[in-house]
Amino acid sequence: MKTDPSTGAGKVHSRTCKSLGKGHQPSEPDWLEHLPAEWRETVEPPLYFEQYSEYEIRAERTVGYDADDQRCFTAHRYMLTSLASDDDEEFYELVTYSEEMAAWRLRDERWLVYRRISTNNCNQSRSFYALSPDMPR
Repeated sequence: MKTDPSTGAGKVHSRTCKSLGKGHQPSEPDWLEHLPAEWRETVEPPLYFEQYSEYEIRAERTVGYDADDQRCFTAHRYMLTSLASDDDEEFYELVTYSEEMAAWRLRDERWLVYRRISTNNCNQSRSFYALSPDMPR
């Protein structure tokens, strides 16, 4: 287990190297999942990924790199939960907030950003796309 120097303890680091011919790991990210078809020809495809997982909460982060070892894809997802009970005897986890983000570097160096946010299980999640001059963090 390695520590992510930018955030401190608690991050697990793994590297999937498709460019080196290694096999696909089951946890390899689907970097095209939220990318609209009309944008697919305008992004730099990643050759390998670095993946991080938080062990205390449900959170993960992926960064994809191109042939020049430059970041060309990033994604994160996390859920915040709280304990709830209907009868004060049996408790269950309730998702109070969740967020999913994916971003792709376009060939013109801008970033296409997808974000989906949900404030609880009762509300429908909201999602949108935006263009950014910088990679989202």
